[in-house]
Amino acid sequence: MAKPTPLSGFPELLPEHRFVEQQVIDTLRHTFELHGFAGIETRAVEPMDQLLRKGETSKEVYVLRRLQETDAAHDSGVGLHFDLTVPFARYVLENAGKLEFPFRRFQIQKAWRGERPQEGRYREFTQADIDIVGRDTLPFHHDVEIATVMIDALTRLDVLPAFRLQVNNRKLIQGFYTGLGAGDVDEVMRVIDKLDKLPVEAVRGLLVDEVGLSGDQADQCLALATIKTEDDSFVDRVRELGVSHELLDEGLAELAELMRGCAPLVTDQVSIVADLSIARGLDYYTGTVFETRLEGSESLGSICSGGRYDALASDGRTTYPGVGISLGVSRVLVPLINKGVLSASRSVPSAVLVAVVDEDSRNESNAIADALRRNGVPCEVAANAQKFGKQIRYAERRGIPFVWFTTTSEAGEVGHEVKDIRTGEQVMADPATWTPPAEDLRPQVNSTHSQPRHHKEQDQ
Repeated sequence: MAKPTPLSGFPELLPEHRFVEQQVIDTLRHTFELHGFAGIETRAVEPMDQLLRKGETSKEVYVLRRLQETDAAHDSGVGLHFDLTVPFARYVLENAGKLEFPFRRFQIQKAWRGERPQEGRYREFTQADIDIVGRDTLPFHHDVEIATVMIDALTRLDVLPAFRLQVNNRKLIQGFYTGLGAGDVDEVMRVIDKLDKLPVEAVRGLLVDEVGLSGDQADQCLALATIKTEDDSFVDRVRELGVSHELLDEGLAELAELMRGCAPLVTDQVSIVADLSIARGLDYYTGTVFETRLEGSESLGSICSGGRYDALASDGRTTYPGVGISLGVSRVLVPLINKGVLSASRSVPSAVLVAVVDEDSRNESNAIADALRRNGVPCEVAANAQKFGKQIRYAERRGIPFVWFTTTSEAGEVGHEVKDIRTGEQVMADPATWTPPAEDLRPQVNSTHSQPRHHKEQDQ
């Protein structure tokens, strides 16, 4: 068989890197459950009419069909989901009679998107979503809760760099543009959302030439988009622009409440910014919107985003409003792993290698390993009954910190010793009760960014 060619956009991880991903997923799941979110998993495929209802994603959907199907008319009509929000909306509608509302769910699952692969963007990737969905109404305090839960989760991932949560409110910007007299508010938002990709003058030109705003109106829109504060002082700055509208007032009040609610979570590693340039491209957002960027890795774009949607799911009689946020697990981890920022302390889960004296005594070594496992110690038995020096070097290559030896005294008494091959220390031990230090029991995630994080209020 010829050497296989790597398939771009479908990342695969080495064992030590897969451990990093698993640790991150375990931390996320644990945090979400601490906040009362129930885990679900939806099917990998959705009907094409559901996947294509937001037409801008049509070129990214992978269609699923049987290889030997000769009649295109009999295509199954399903595609792989490109995010977890569309499947979740369908899941809520199908199971509404069996769910208690507000329904709090987390979902950590793969998705597929046929876009051009680049750093942080892949064709197969893992996402971690949390959402709270109500029936007909959903109080605003859940917007604050969603933000605080994700901040808590990211804070617990202390192997990551510092991050910045940027928040805005669609009511605020829609109300401002409406009060300003803009004809096509959605188009203004679409153009303003390009500010992180285009120069300000280029965006101004689009507002005038394509959207039809006057020069003064375009300048006002850009003035709003430049407002960024780390507290609720943005309210006064918006008021100074002299635009008024009822929807603007509502958006200002909600965003100010969100900033005050998240303020206790700010640390030297966590910043929260009211950024009035954030709009989010998807048209189903109706209020709060989130974007999150890693400090020093801004080229990855937003690694965690979401917002409020008041009518994403509806059966014609009942509407299910919700608020959610999604973390791109692969988008965050794969680039950091590739750069050598994240790895594990060893490539195997084994904390102990049980040495084999000779092949005739392998069963005795297996029995020792079984006793260690019953005590919760991951271990393996040496593959070959080589000289002990070679067995120790085998453990070193695999990163296994301890080697277990069986000794026999002149009187024929069997004893056990365990050797820390890093320090050379060797002591007597009982396989039924011995455990390694906690930091050696499982591989540890190593990060050049690892450092303890404390909330500011705890340091005062």
